[in-house]
Amino acid sequence: MGDFITTFISYATNDNVTTSNVAYKIFKRLFDIAVSLIGLLFLIPLTIIIKIAYMLTGDFSKVIFTQDRIGLNGKTFKFYKFRSMVPNADEALKKLLAENEDLRKEYELNKKLKNDPRITKIGKLIRHASIDEIPQFINILKGDMSLIGNRPYLPREKDDMGMYYNHIVKTKPGLTGYWQTSGRSNTTFEKRLGLESHYSNNQTLRLDVKIFFKTFAVVLFGKGAE
Repeated sequence: MGDFITTFISYATNDNVTTSNVAYKIFKRLFDIAVSLIGLLFLIPLTIIIKIAYMLTGDFSKVIFTQDRIGLNGKTFKFYKFRSMVPNADEALKKLLAENEDLRKEYELNKKLKNDPRITKIGKLIRHASIDEIPQFINILKGDMSLIGNRPYLPREKDDMGMYYNHIVKTKPGLTGYWQTSGRSNTTFEKRLGLESHYSNNQTLRLDVKIFFKTFAVVLFGKGAE
């Protein structure tokens, strides 16, 4: 309810906001709530299955990964995801980049590694099926994220975002979005920023519907889901 009150006051006091924009934002939030409640029905059984799968490989660490991410207006929030990497992924990344110049150059260009050695066998499976994203329905229900929006960037990526930062943080991060349905892992960091800046400045219900249905094709065929 607080989400709606804050949104209503914000739009009611902003002369530049049209009635259609208000309707769009309210519809989007209601849709987010409905979809996240449905999505969360799968969270408990999937958590149990993934936990057992990890335990069978000798990995007894937590299966839900939490991390600080940049949200609406630059405010950070706790981001949830099924863990697809080794437990000490951040430390392992620093070591990899320090020891391998090729990997360091790849990471500087894309902010990710195409064949990331930190990804576990279980992680590869849940990533390919996009199951690792399911815990983000918690973030959507809380209002930290939307079903459709920009990628939830890491605080350490803020400086690298440059001129795109102020455009991207105008919208909530999304579970899926314009970038994810336009190449996903097959795009560079710079191209990703451009796509998401475009979404922030041109978001409409029509574009969201297009992204929503295109997401199914991306997930079903695994395009760009490395």
